[in-house]
Amino acid sequence: MRDDGEGAAAKDEIVLDLVGLNCPLPVLKSRKALAGLTQGARLRVLASDPMSAIDLPHMCAQDGHRLLAQSREGDRLIFVIERGGVS
Repeated sequence: MRDDGEGAAAKDEIVLDLVGLNCPLPVLKSRKALAGLTQGARLRVLASDPMSAIDLPHMCAQDGHRLLAQSREGDRLIFVIERGGVS
């Protein structure tokens, strides 16, 4: 998986802080945020639920989005998702 600068959000990224929310909320809120973006836009998701490490990549594959980066900083999971053409 490509690393696109996980440490800091790029200028054109939307950041969605979902720390403290448990399954299924990280996926539901990420899906809703992505639906409001244009194709190619990037969403940086911050999460703490360990299931997000499985659920968010699965959501991307299922919905046609591209998972650009996935990392962990302590208990926090960070995902960088590029919106695909299907949602």
